[in-house]
Amino acid sequence: MNVLFIIADDLTTTAVSSYGNKISHTPNIDALADQGTRYTRAYCQYPVCGPSRASFLSGYYPNATQTYGYVSGRENIGDNRSTWPQLFKKNGYYTARVSKIYHMGVPIDIEKGSNGMDDEASWTERYNSQGPEWKAVGEGELVQNNPDGSKPIRGGNVMTIVKSDGDDLVHSDGRTAVKASELIRKHKGEPFFLAVGFVRPHVPFVAPKKDFERYVYEDIELPYNFEGDWDDIPKRGINYVTSKNAQMTQEQKQKAIAAYYASVRYMDRQVGKVLKTLEEEGLEDNTIVVFTSDHGFHLGEHEFWMKVSVKEESAKVPLIIKVPGKEPAVCGSFVELLDLYPTVAELAGLSYSEYIQGKSLVKTLEDPTNEVRDMAFSVTQNGQTFLLRTNKWAYIQYGEDASLGIELFDMEEDPGQYTNLALLPEFGDTVKSFQQKLKQKLKEVRTNDLEIKY
Repeated sequence: MNVLFIIADDLTTTAVSSYGNKISHTPNIDALADQGTRYTRAYCQYPVCGPSRASFLSGYYPNATQTYGYVSGRENIGDNRSTWPQLFKKNGYYTARVSKIYHMGVPIDIEKGSNGMDDEASWTERYNSQGPEWKAVGEGELVQNNPDGSKPIRGGNVMTIVKSDGDDLVHSDGRTAVKASELIRKHKGEPFFLAVGFVRPHVPFVAPKKDFERYVYEDIELPYNFEGDWDDIPKRGINYVTSKNAQMTQEQKQKAIAAYYASVRYMDRQVGKVLKTLEEEGLEDNTIVVFTSDHGFHLGEHEFWMKVSVKEESAKVPLIIKVPGKEPAVCGSFVELLDLYPTVAELAGLSYSEYIQGKSLVKTLEDPTNEVRDMAFSVTQNGQTFLLRTNKWAYIQYGEDASLGIELFDMEEDPGQYTNLALLPEFGDTVKSFQQKLKQKLKEVRTNDLEIKY
């Protein structure tokens, strides 16, 4: 079995049409979903690029390794533990990454064409896809902290929009698709683990002009919000970028969402090119395909933008696994990105460390009604904000002692997470139950082999 792992950057489930979006157009991701198993309740372990990727690539929760920053994670697991791709490399696979798999700064590392915080030991070869990012020639606009529209566009982690001149190959993701296709053709005669990292729809929202044509910003419907929504949210629960601190007008909010969708459309087309190459080379029958994102992204829900929060739009991710010989399905089990390592290793028949903390999803590929987990666990803010997500509840705790606040949402009655029930007396027992679950989960997470000196 070959492995083709494709990851988008900052892609929320709410922007993928196979996950219910009626406006955003993702035909290639949807086609893969129609052929594989689509997981409806998949969660990242940290809704920030660096620690999320370090977690699922190393096989450990962020709290186990204390990996919360923009690093590869190798620093904290040591040289004698195998990362997910490294396991395949050690078992005779050609392993390669194209563009962002471990953390890269976007846009800076993409502009430079540099390796970012990559783990060289994981790969036989590695390739970067340089692109102009916010400096691309075209029609640009800054829609963050620019209420009167007088400021010029700029780089960095801000919502800059560029409707770019030229075709797909002007940008990093277009070049990534070309290189990935080239490597598939070159290495089709040997087992390979090819990791393909697309950087869109991460800011800046840059795509060819044609991808913006479908999304007229005036037609974009903003998410439901109401005055006083933040009144029952702890201070630590207000996201780092909001419509308020970003000084966004209604028009700018609409433009940001439209540009995000355009970036998704561009990225989706590159996914299609890579999958088409796999088909053309006759490799579909012996290649496992995985598609996901490192975390989600807020598009104005609760007037929040970007990631970092552990609200649903930020912590939840799209996840599709296509395995030769398996029937298409939809799986509603809670799963975590951490589960990819043991799942794909098992599918390929490779032995892996008993200490890695994910759970194999192979049984869900046989029977999509199989429940692998009864809840999902995610953390943020240096591992001191916690999410426990069960069928009925989303429990969020700020600080291990809950001193910085708690939130409890009934996800059956209140899927938009508008009413925090945590401080109401009638939900006291539910809160206590979750606090015990969290203590137990943290104890389990921190019990691992990281103290062992090899």
